[in-house]
Amino acid sequence: MPSDLKQRTKAFALRIIRLYSALPNTTVAQVLGKQILRSGTSVGAHYREAHRARSTSEFVSKLNGGLQELEETTYWLELLAESETIEPSRLTPLTQEADELTAILVTLIKNAKNKEPT
Repeated sequence: MPSDLKQRTKAFALRIIRLYSALPNTTVAQVLGKQILRSGTSVGAHYREAHRARSTSEFVSKLNGGLQELEETTYWLELLAESETIEPSRLTPLTQEADELTAILVTLIKNAKNKEPT
């Protein structure tokens, strides 16, 4: 597995942590922030768990967990933007990275499934 993806998912988590730290101290911002903090930081953990998988099915399962967390993170980013809690343009780079990571994980899952014996 590429170590650059390991670093990339960690960098994504750190960006999410910085976003959370910069949120206003309103109830809405804190509730949404805690959700995005949890989902956004767990993507890399799922990837690392997949790296240690004992089988293709376990690998795929762990990566699917990461995909679910990315979907959830994207949802919270949308809510932060659409509720005007954060200026939407400030969230665009994070949303783009979430989309790119999603595409990468989907490709890894498809490739793993194609290599699986039938």
